[in-house]
Amino acid sequence: MEVGGATKRVTRRRVQTRARLLDAAFTVFAAKGFGRVSIEEVCEAAGFSRGAFYSNFATLDELFFALYQDRADLIARQVADALALDRPDLDVPASVDRVTDVLLLDVDWLLVKTDFLVHAARDPAVAEALLDHRARLRQAIADRLFRARGHAPIPAVLGGADGAAHAVVAAYDGVTTQLLLDRDVDRARAWLKQLLTALLTDGSTPSDKTFG
Repeated sequence: MEVGGATKRVTRRRVQTRARLLDAAFTVFAAKGFGRVSIEEVCEAAGFSRGAFYSNFATLDELFFALYQDRADLIARQVADALALDRPDLDVPASVDRVTDVLLLDVDWLLVKTDFLVHAARDPAVAEALLDHRARLRQAIADRLFRARGHAPIPAVLGGADGAAHAVVAAYDGVTTQLLLDRDVDRARAWLKQLLTALLTDGSTPSDKTFG
């Protein structure tokens, strides 16, 4: 019994150590950029030795990937959970409001995400993981739009639920790129709501505000 209790304590401690390393890495990567960060800097920010790092990650690349995966999975869950609350008829403006209200629009995360995108562009194995995440995100959106067909018609120009899901993710990419430059989260969230509503309906929006 004592052995089991000791194992649980070790496991819990390791989980906590891993979480602290990921949090510290997020802060350091966002501040300096992935290619400019060393293992020592991550360990110092987390308050751990290199031994603690190597008991959880083999390389800095592995930690970077784990960090991206955690945040990317969070965003996919946010979108899926928000869409799951809808009735079968899918009130598009209400759904867009709900998704954009909970969606992670954080400049530090976008800096890390952009670093990961550049890294993936030069490494096919990393690119495959990034493409898998984006495919899962699009699938969650497409599944919801497909279930609502007949109740909430998709504009023909988008070519069905899959095309609409691609357009939604592309809109998010565009808005978040602008957010990286102007750092205006409220404006980005409002613009994303307006753009997605226009994409998924007849092109009209309930807002008379224009964002550039």
